[in-house]
Amino acid sequence: MEFNEVIKNRYSCKKYSDVKPTEDQLRAILEAGRVAPTAKNLQEQHVYVLESPEALAKFDAITPCRYGAPVVLVVAYDHDNVFTYPGGKYESGAEDATIVATHMILAAKNVGVDSCWINFLDPDKLATALGLPENETILMALDLGHAAEGVGPLANHASRKPLEETVTRL
Repeated sequence: MEFNEVIKNRYSCKKYSDVKPTEDQLRAILEAGRVAPTAKNLQEQHVYVLESPEALAKFDAITPCRYGAPVVLVVAYDHDNVFTYPGGKYESGAEDATIVATHMILAAKNVGVDSCWINFLDPDKLATALGLPENETILMALDLGHAAEGVGPLANHASRKPLEETVTRL
């Protein structure tokens, strides 16, 4: 798919069919996250693929926002392996994990898989439920699957402010 079509047509899917992404689709999505840039190339991200009934049940116990997706990616980062920016106010962990997640969201659309960014969850409870290492912080979860019949973007999906309202040239 042409890149501009990917970014214009991607939306947050809120109801999935039971059709799983293929292994090739999932691999392409995960590969897009793997090659995403990170500060100082620290690659502090870790992606957990939840697809077993047990793992999905643990996820469902933390949030109602799986929407029937057959696969959920949990994006975390090693908070002990981040770059601290000048001034000491910001570090790269959440930023880098966000770049990884965004690459995977766009790659999913590109290979015909629908997705939804999920932050309606308690990351500490999810980390405990999944038994994640203590040095990892969960940034978000990403539902993956194929939209159920009749599901599409919100009616206002294509409505955007003019560029002049969101950009200032100095």
